[in-house]
This record gives sequence, C-alpha cells and structure tokens, in this order.
Amino acid sequence: MALSLVAGGVAGAVTGGWDGTPGSGPVELPQAAAPAGGAAQGSISAAAASVLPGVVSVRAGRATGSGFAIDAQGHVVTNAHVVEGASDVSLVLSNGRQVDADVLGVDANNDLAVLQVATADAEGLRALTLGRSAQLHVGDPVLAVGSPLGLEGTVTAGIVSAVDRQARFGDNNTRQTAIQTDAAINPGNSGGPLVNAAGQVVGVNTAIATLGSSRSGSIGIGFAIPVDRMTTIVKSLID
Repeated sequence: MALSLVAGGVAGAVTGGWDGTPGSGPVELPQAAAPAGGAAQGSISAAAASVLPGVVSVRAGRATGSGFAIDAQGHVVTNAHVVEGASDVSLVLSNGRQVDADVLGVDANNDLAVLQVATADAEGLRALTLGRSAQLHVGDPVLAVGSPLGLEGTVTAGIVSAVDRQARFGDNNTRQTAIQTDAAINPGNSGGPLVNAAGQVVGVNTAIATLGSSRSGSIGIGFAIPVDRMTTIVKSLID
C-alpha cells in the first residue's frame, strides 16, 4: 500500500511530503467552545450546509485542489502541494465567483499554505469554525468537503477510522500522525476541510492510500492533518 497526496490536475495526482514541525504565533483563529466529538448536535445535511459557503476550489497552474476560509480577513488554508511553484492562484467560491489569491505563506514540511483574498473579493466567503482534533473519537461521523476531480462543492461522509494513525508521507519519508477516515477523498480534495457533525473543522484532507503504484482514487483510507497542528502552523504563517 502506498500513500498519495490528493491534488488534482492535468497530469494527475501530485506526490509530496510533510514532517509535522509546528510553528507558533499570537494570531487568534476561531475555536469552537463545544467538544468536537461524536456528541455534536445537528444533522449531517445541516453540517454540510453550514460548511459549504466557506469552502473554495483552488486553481494553481496545472494543479487543482480545495481550501477553506478561517477568518473574516480573507485567509484561506490549503495544502502546500496544491500551490507549489504556481505564480497565479485563483479561487472559485461557493457562489460561483472566481477571485484571485496571493500565497501569503507556505510550510512545505507540513504541507500547509495560507492564501490571502482581498477583503473586497471575499463577499460570500464564510469563515469556518475550528474544532479540536484532540477531542475526536474513533467512530465519530465526519464529512470531507472539496472539489474532487473538479466537482466543486462535493460532500462525502464517513467516520473517524483512527485518531492517531502513524504514516509516512512523501519523498522525505517522515513519520507523521494523522486522522484516518473512510470518507471518500480523491484528487482535488487536497486542502479541503474534514469536519465533524457540528460543522467544525477537525482536519485538512491531504492524502489517500492507494494499492501499489496505481492512483485509482479512494479505497476508503484517507488521511487528514489534525486541526490542532494546523492551527499552530497557520498562526505562524500569518505572522
């Protein structure tokens, strides 16, 4: 079994890596007060409806991926491998508008990037609430939201399969801890949010398991960067 990062594009999936080294900084991101576990209230459809306005499709050269807004200042999180080497980045919002974005900061080791959208262009972009990945439990329901294969605004449902899965990502073969889920994740989902039943972000969808060298898409084993790690790194990048 191999791991493949899940950016889409003309040439197919992109391969890369991240090593989990955290940053730091004083920037405050929206945190959920309620637990992010399976006791979260609300239906799956309500969670999807609350999340979709904050999720974008990312177009960066030949690569495509997903991202999500984290505040009212136009900051959008995605994977570093989605925007790697791109000079022009644009986002398609949930209302169909296409806007330009600047790459504000990249942490290639952790496969995270922060994009900046001009405030005037962010109309209709809703910041998502961040949950706590430390409060996840195996069996909790989760949704993966993004643009797999260019299909914008796609929502897939599953459960948390493991909360502290050890896996090696990318060419540097660095061991990481990740959230494992059986929610379908495919090329184009990279950088999109993994959310709990309350619509709170608990991870950043990044990789899928594939059988051998074939990148055939989801086989029910996907991986997300835990939001607790993401929050620390993103604060540092914004600083």
